[in-house]
Amino acid sequence: MNYQDQVVMITGASGGLGQEAAKQFAQAGARLALSDINESLLSEVAAQLRDSGAEVFHQVCDVTDESAVQQFVAGTVEAFGRIDVAVNNAGLDPEATPLIDMSLEAFERMMSINVRGVFLGMKHQIPVMLKQQGGRILNISSIAGVTGHAYGSVYAGTKHAVIGMTKSAAVEYGRQNIRVNAVCPGVTETNMFDRAMDALPDRERAIKGVGASTCLKRHGQPEEVVRGMLFACDPENTYMTGHALMMDGGFSAL
Repeated sequence: MNYQDQVVMITGASGGLGQEAAKQFAQAGARLALSDINESLLSEVAAQLRDSGAEVFHQVCDVTDESAVQQFVAGTVEAFGRIDVAVNNAGLDPEATPLIDMSLEAFERMMSINVRGVFLGMKHQIPVMLKQQGGRILNISSIAGVTGHAYGSVYAGTKHAVIGMTKSAAVEYGRQNIRVNAVCPGVTETNMFDRAMDALPDRERAIKGVGASTCLKRHGQPEEVVRGMLFACDPENTYMTGHALMMDGGFSAL
């Protein structure tokens, strides 16, 4: 896959998937616009990528703040002149909480980051793509966006919403040469995964149990999921839109 001189913007770029996505897009030749709410980690990631030869613009952005999202999009256009690919990756970890025990505050925070953040991203990315007569958007959902998730009902609800917005935006803007897709990772070994496993009484047993629930009998690696992300956004992948791409080791097939 060739992203030479393509401008790729990624939110949540200091997280496990975000960092790996930035790395692989850069290796494929992309110019990067990266954002995250964690300024120190974002600066560290950006510096490492520049040291490896990548061209990087980075800006702190709270994806729930519309003015911050507008500024990040505007900063990207000022730095590079266009946005070829937008990856709306920023999201909040699932909480292992029964629905009736979930506080309203926790519900609203989860909805704000996982749903509002994707909405605001697309709201301000699409006008840029309309002006340049095309572009590609990839929203990060989850296997929980197509299944139920015991003790994670609100998280699952947000990820279902991401797929709904993805499909609807694909319908609205397909005629304007804007492709909108989602990727749905299964359990993937990121910092989010480590935190979830560390919270359980028997970490190793839990990890084996997660793997047993897939066709491949293991959990995924960030680099595997990101390869799917690059495929979804590939300039040559011209007829795929409105699609939720499962990257779950076959979990959804069982």
